[in-house]
Amino acid sequence: MADKYMLRVTAGSDYDEANQKLVHVNTEQPIKISNPKLDASLTVRVQNYRGEPVNSPSSCAYFNADPHKSDLYSISFSFTPKKDINGHDLVFGNDFDHPIKDKLPPGFGQAMKIAQWFIDPGLYGDAYADEPYLYGPFLSSINTLRVGEKKEPTEMKGSEDKPIVVSEGADGDGVEARKKAGLPDEANARKKHFLKEQHLKDFTFEEGRNYSCDFFNPYLDFNDFALKLPGFSYIPGITIPIISYWDGQPLRYVLKDRSTNEVLFVIIFTLLPRHSEGKKEETKKEDKAGQNDEDLD
Repeated sequence: MADKYMLRVTAGSDYDEANQKLVHVNTEQPIKISNPKLDASLTVRVQNYRGEPVNSPSSCAYFNADPHKSDLYSISFSFTPKKDINGHDLVFGNDFDHPIKDKLPPGFGQAMKIAQWFIDPGLYGDAYADEPYLYGPFLSSINTLRVGEKKEPTEMKGSEDKPIVVSEGADGDGVEARKKAGLPDEANARKKHFLKEQHLKDFTFEEGRNYSCDFFNPYLDFNDFALKLPGFSYIPGITIPIISYWDGQPLRYVLKDRSTNEVLFVIIFTLLPRHSEGKKEETKKEDKAGQNDEDLD
């Protein structure tokens, strides 16, 4: 069933489709986003990608690197706040416009336990709300975080052979800023550190300082449109064929300020029927044939 669909990935400063730009998946062409609260640049990578733009690369060198050989997708971005943002306020996750409670698959409760116990203990949300959501504090949810300098960031350009891969750490005067803020050096230690609410409140994303990060995992398979969660202890692993329970809503990844409920940027993964692609290709062929006929005349 999954092979009947393809993906479209867009990104923008809010939920409005008119403000969304098409993301060139698996390329080093970042999308730039700006709003009153921050400037951001983001890149999306999907293993075994099939989607728009047509003829997009199905993979990229990012997935050949040792840290990411088992990962299935990556949302990598950098941002510079235009005003201070408290660490407790910045969250990242998924939300929906309409209820999904009638479409939740068997095993959803087990999947949530695995996600909260094994993947991200900081996750919180309500899947049964009229506008369902699942967020996590940015500082405890994001896989890698790099604290940059407090100046205009130098734009780094990756290539197909050498993509930009964000690692945990700091650059320039960000080294001292990271140390002063009490951030552990290792990613897992940093994520655990920020499971404490007070630690979140004690941290500030500084105005004018650049932060780079990467969100990735081997659990969400956009090729099969399935969620594949590992088992541990007495809880068995589980695979949920999302496509079988899909209600037509896109999957949104949102960075927001929960103190004001203000959206900072949105990445939207939309499923499209493949026949629409076929119709486009058929139309192109017909147009080309028509042009050839005219040339012959």
